[in-house]
Amino acid sequence: MALLGCGVVGTEVVRLLREQAGDLAARVGVPLELAGIAVRRPERVREGVPRELLTTDAQGLVTRDDVDIVIEVIGGIEPARTLMLEAMKTGKSVVTANKALLAEDGATLFAAAREYGADLYYEASVAGAIPLLRPLRESLVGDHVHRVLGIVNGTTNYILDQMDTHGAGFNEALEEAQALGYAEADPTADVEGFDAAAKAAILAQLAFHTPVTAADVHREGITEVSAADVAGAKEMNSVVKLLAICERVPAAEGRNGRGVSVRVYPAMIPRSHPLASVREAYNAVFVEAESAGSLMFYGAGAGGAPTASAVLGDLVAVARNLRGGTPGPVEVTYASLPVLPMGETRTRYYIQLDVADRSGVLATVAEEFAKHDVSIQAVRQSGSGEDAQLVVVTHRAADAALSATVERLRELEDVREVASVMRVEADDV
Repeated sequence: MALLGCGVVGTEVVRLLREQAGDLAARVGVPLELAGIAVRRPERVREGVPRELLTTDAQGLVTRDDVDIVIEVIGGIEPARTLMLEAMKTGKSVVTANKALLAEDGATLFAAAREYGADLYYEASVAGAIPLLRPLRESLVGDHVHRVLGIVNGTTNYILDQMDTHGAGFNEALEEAQALGYAEADPTADVEGFDAAAKAAILAQLAFHTPVTAADVHREGITEVSAADVAGAKEMNSVVKLLAICERVPAAEGRNGRGVSVRVYPAMIPRSHPLASVREAYNAVFVEAESAGSLMFYGAGAGGAPTASAVLGDLVAVARNLRGGTPGPVEVTYASLPVLPMGETRTRYYIQLDVADRSGVLATVAEEFAKHDVSIQAVRQSGSGEDAQLVVVTHRAADAALSATVERLRELEDVREVASVMRVEADDV
């Protein structure tokens, strides 16, 4: 086999292959031998990595006759895509952790795997060591998945957890996450939701057997989450989490009938919800299926060792398939359900307003909700004197109608400030 990339994850893959060589050989039935490792800088010291295996000729490595499995941990779109396609064209199976590529152009990779009879496994692309994709791909393939809801980015979960439990500001929490190695020097992919959106696309495609790319996912990050948002959540006995949400949309809600909604954004969930207790940089995902009911997957969602564990799990599965002459499952997107625009997705809002404390203000605010066909679930008013605070929690409505309502509230004379706007993802908030 060949390894493409030898950074944090690749180095851990090499370590585990060497330390567990005997056990892996017993599990597969034949030894797993590393033929070469493609890197850009072979002169760089990599502890525990045999220098004689390093090469800069990735193209030559993936087409070698003595290689039958290619492990890709380079990341990014190119040259990873070209190398994986070349490997499959020459009859080799591929194990990858590349969420960005799978979310952008997974269809091309899946088509190549089908055409050339190669295995394509990618458990490590979502939620690190947590066994999540294989249950969706294999264990639940006979069921009807309704919803996938979860925390799939450890960096943002750590930041929001620090804001909630220690009262830290966003920038302070981000700096701490960087110091601990949870966040990159440039944290944009994490804090702006790009990483979670890529994972949501992969989850939705597997769960609903329909083509979904990262461009289909509505994405909002956590950079705008304020102390007022976190405090408002506490007052509602809730917590703010960045959630990846993939769900089937009933025909009555879809523009063209039944479809799917795939979105990533910060939202309130009650502290009684199991996801509320997911602390620091951990991940957790709920899967709701028709027959299996609710399933929860929890664990370390990132890091070299956890991701390498998932890579090796796929490697053993692929090696067993090759030895037995039986290909693994192929991706099918027979459903081809439409992805619902965010504006047509039904959501709930928590809205905190600073208003003038005089009669008629509540009626004026309620009238704006009614004009946009948004039903109010609960209202709480506090304060005295010239100013008051008004908290409104809505029932589910089209997200576009809720957004339009908020924009109209900002224009009202008696509304001093829209202090907090947060989506709500549980009906008991």
